[in-house]
Amino acid sequence: MGRQWLHSKRQAASLKKTQATGKIVREIMVAAKMGGADPALNARLGAAMEKARKENVSRDAIERAIKKAAGTGSEKLAMDQIFYEGYAPHKVPVIVEVYTDNPNRTAPEMRVLFRRGILGTSGSNRFLFDHVGLVEGYLPALQEIDLEEIAIECGAEEVTPLTHEENSDIPADSLGARFITECADLHQVSMALAAQGWKVVTSELGYQAKNYPDLSEKERIEVGEFLQTLDDHDDVHRIWAAVK
Repeated sequence: MGRQWLHSKRQAASLKKTQATGKIVREIMVAAKMGGADPALNARLGAAMEKARKENVSRDAIERAIKKAAGTGSEKLAMDQIFYEGYAPHKVPVIVEVYTDNPNRTAPEMRVLFRRGILGTSGSNRFLFDHVGLVEGYLPALQEIDLEEIAIECGAEEVTPLTHEENSDIPADSLGARFITECADLHQVSMALAAQGWKVVTSELGYQAKNYPDLSEKERIEVGEFLQTLDDHDDVHRIWAAVK
């Protein structure tokens, strides 16, 4: 979509890396603003910083982002959090979390992106999701472990195995899992997992669909292309969709 000007795979890869780096830096700022500037006390910030290091984001960029969010640097974070609710093709419910310094610019751009789907009003489909805490992490090596027991010990409500294909931050030779928590228990569960040796790569509040529409392979591809188009927008921070 609109990328005919790209003349090589190298340019395309460079653009994607720049977009990914921008989103990681924004995640650091959001995490620091919401949970404080100390990664030892803020699991979400710690996970974001670890991801930034893997993507070779400079230490200076990480520190500037934290200071900006905490209000201790020369710059102050001025960013609005906005949720857009709607439907992807084939009536798949979608919630899009956006952080923008210019809502008047972002709103019409989102309407354009939703032209293949349906952009609803606030509250139009949020009842189709549960608001939960999401913690994703891994143990450094494959181990025979009862994940249900780990979830109970750490205070999580649910747990499912998580592979490298589902989250590229999970190494292929490790034991990965996604833990679902009550919103108020997110930090506690993240810290408890870390204390047991888990490497936490995601710690955030989010949305989990209550039901998932049945889609053909062709429909699944069309939904995936639509979601990728949304994710490519610089202001889009997270997308939750009722698709497996």
